[in-house]
Amino acid sequence: MLKKQKINGIHWIDGVGLSDKDIVKTLEKYKIHELDLEACLEGNQRARVDKYDDYTFVVYHYPKYNRATKVYELNEFNMFLSKDFLITFREFPFSRINKVFENYGEKKVSGESKKLKISTGYILYEITQAMLEKMFNMIKNIKLDIKNLEKKVFEKGNSSLVKEIMIKKRNIVVLKHMFKPQVALLKQLEHIVNELYAGEMEVYFEDLEDKLDQILSDIDILAEYIDSVEDAFKAMIDIKTNFVLKVLAIFSAFLLPLTLITSFYGMNIELPTWTTPDFVYILLLGSVAIMFMVYLFLKKTGKF
Repeated sequence: MLKKQKINGIHWIDGVGLSDKDIVKTLEKYKIHELDLEACLEGNQRARVDKYDDYTFVVYHYPKYNRATKVYELNEFNMFLSKDFLITFREFPFSRINKVFENYGEKKVSGESKKLKISTGYILYEITQAMLEKMFNMIKNIKLDIKNLEKKVFEKGNSSLVKEIMIKKRNIVVLKHMFKPQVALLKQLEHIVNELYAGEMEVYFEDLEDKLDQILSDIDILAEYIDSVEDAFKAMIDIKTNFVLKVLAIFSAFLLPLTLITSFYGMNIELPTWTTPDFVYILLLGSVAIMFMVYLFLKKTGKF
C-alpha cells in the first residue's frame, strides 16, 4: 500500500509491504544512491544513518508481535529525509504511524496546516515518538505476561512452563539487541536534523533520547524479572524432584527389612523354626515391628 500527501510544500510518501518494483518506481525521481536502494530492497539491515548532500537515509528497527508464535519479529523502517520530502517504507502496518499520516491529512483539509510550521524533521519526530510510545505499552504487556507466568510457576510449577519462560527470555533479548544500537542512531540523527533546521529540533530529539533510555532501562528490568522467575521455576522443580526421591527412598527403607527376611527364608534349605505352624504370624509381626522402628528412626532424624 502506497500513500502520498503534500503539506506546505513537503512531500510525504508512506509505503507498507511494497514489492521491489514499487519501491524502485517510487524512488526513481529522487536521486537515491544505489547502495541505499539496495539496502532498502534487501532488508534486515543494521540500524543506521547515512547522510548525503541531498538527503539522509535512516534505518529504524521496531518489533512486530507474532500472535501465532508469540515472538517478536523485526519490523524494519527505511526512511529518506530531506527538507522537501520524507519517504517511509516498512514491511508491516503500524496503526500509530497511519494515525500521524491521517492527522496531517486532516490538518491540510481544514487549513490548519497553513498556520503551523511543519517540517520533515518534525514529522520524523512524530513518527519516532509514536513508535517509542507503542514500546511503552508493549513493555507494560510483557511485564503483565511475566507476572501471570510467575503465578503459574507457583501454582503449577510443571515442565510445560519451560517453553513459555524461554519465549519470554528470547523476546527480551531480541528487544534489547533491537533498541541498544538506536541510542547512537538517535544522537547522530539529532545532529543531522539540527543542522538541517538550525537547531529548532534539538529539544524534540532530546525528548526522544530520554524515552529510548527509559525503554532500555525497562527492558533491563524485565530481563532481571524473567531471570528471577526462571530461578523460582528451577527451585520449584528441584523441590518436587527431591520430594519424589524422598518418597522413593522412604518406601525403599520400609521394604528393606521385608526384602531381607523374604530372601533369607526363600532359600531352598531347612531353616530354624520354618516348620512351626505359627511362624508366619511371628514373621509378619516381626516385619511390622521392624518397619515401625524404621519409621520412628526416620521421624526422629527429620527424614519423614
